Amino acid sequence: MLFTRECDYAIRVMRTLSTGECMSVSMISEIERLPYAMTYKITRKLERAGLLKSYRGSKGGYALKRNSAEITLYDICVVIMPDILVFECMKEGHSCPKNTEKKPCKIHCEMARLQKILIEELKRKSLEEILW
Repeated sequence: MLFTRECDYAIRVMRTLSTGECMSVSMISEIERLPYAMTYKITRKLERAGLLKSYRGSKGGYALKRNSAEITLYDICVVIMPDILVFECMKEGHSCPKNTEKKPCKIHCEMARLQKILIEELKRKSLEEILW
């Protein structure tokens, strides 16, 4: 599994907004050198998830809803990628003939262990810790 470009962009959007300023989508996309349409799509998702608040009007834009120390990388990533999976076979309900109750797949077991560590680390690391 790779983290998607959209997930990368979402973390960068949040990093830019960590200054505490209210910024327009065009300003965010210019600072981070991201495509405007993608930046707009991401800010809407982050707002719906409760990570950003929006302000209307000529001086409107987006700002963090919480302090950057209270927002984890996991919080951001799951907005974009609800299932953080190391391998496709980690998806709930996925059936693999090489992974059965009688004979568990060693690759699956190891990837499950690594996936757990990855998720724990994403939950542990705050946005503030990775700023500039």
